[in-house]
Amino acid sequence: MSQQVGLRVIATLEASKGILAVLIGFGIYTLFSHDAKQIVIDLIRHCHLNPASYYPHMLVEKIGAITPKNINLLTVGILLYSVIRFIEAYGLWLEKRWTEWFALLSGAIYIPFELYELIQKVDLITVGALVINLLVVGYMIFILKQPKREKSA
Repeated sequence: MSQQVGLRVIATLEASKGILAVLIGFGIYTLFSHDAKQIVIDLIRHCHLNPASYYPHMLVEKIGAITPKNINLLTVGILLYSVIRFIEAYGLWLEKRWTEWFALLSGAIYIPFELYELIQKVDLITVGALVINLLVVGYMIFILKQPKREKSA
């Protein structure tokens, strides 16, 4: 696999993370811009559960305690994360050296948390995330150890 193909695969992965973050951000904002508490109560009733029983009631109370300010901050944070992922994807696609370093660091920073999560509970999602992250970090180390590339015109 050429370096360009490898970087573009990682760029596509990062862009996918950005798209997913945008969708989650808009989903959260849309859900909580309406009466989220009532939506949760309706969903609980639709599942034939009693909203007054312990766990459904606890969920309704927690949802009701979320303020619009908290939702706005969360949404802005998620959208900023997506912008970072898009910038990283763009830079990797264009083979910018600084984004190779950024990809290495932004991938490596999650590894201790993923290992901790794996120690707590082994599941397919955690193992998959760790393996993908280790592959990306390993590939970025490989790329960064290569002699500096000249851009062809």
